[in-house]
Amino acid sequence: MTRYDAMNAFASQPPIIPNIPGIIGFDHVGVAVADLNEGITFYQNIFGAVLLHQEINSAQGVHEAMLSIGNTGNSGNSILQLLAPLTPESPIGKFLSKNGPGIQQLALTVKDLQAAMDAAVDLGIRVLNPAPVVGTKGALINFLHPKDCGGVLIELVQAH
Repeated sequence: MTRYDAMNAFASQPPIIPNIPGIIGFDHVGVAVADLNEGITFYQNIFGAVLLHQEINSAQGVHEAMLSIGNTGNSGNSILQLLAPLTPESPIGKFLSKNGPGIQQLALTVKDLQAAMDAAVDLGIRVLNPAPVVGTKGALINFLHPKDCGGVLIELVQAH
C-alpha cells in the first residue's frame, strides 16, 4: 500500500468529530490591495488573470474585483478576489493599515449558509455577523473569526 492509498482510505472514512456541514469546496481567496486597478493590472500582466466581475459593495466598504487565474474559466477553484478599501476606516482599510497588502481571507462555498453558521457556533467558533450579509454579486455570506480558525478569516459563501 502506497502513502496515497493510505490517504485515500482515510479520506473515504466519515469524520469522527463534529464539523461544519455542507462545505462544497474553495470559493475564492481574498487579497487586500491599496489600489484596485493596480492590483488587477498586476495579476493580469504577471499571472494572465481574466477579470470576471467588478463592483462596489458600500455595506462592506470595498471596491472589489473577481479574477480567474488559469484555464478554468469561471471555476471556483482558481478565483481571486481583490479588495480595495473605500475608506481607511473600512475593514479592508484597517486590515491594510495593520498588515499591508496580502491575503485577507479564504472563502468556502457551503450548501446551506445558515446551517454552516449554526454548526460553527455550536463548535465554539464566532461568526462575525448575527445573520447572513450580502456579498459579491448578491451572494449571501458570513465570516468566521480568525482567532477561532487558526489565524485565518474564513468567509462562508452560500452556493447559488
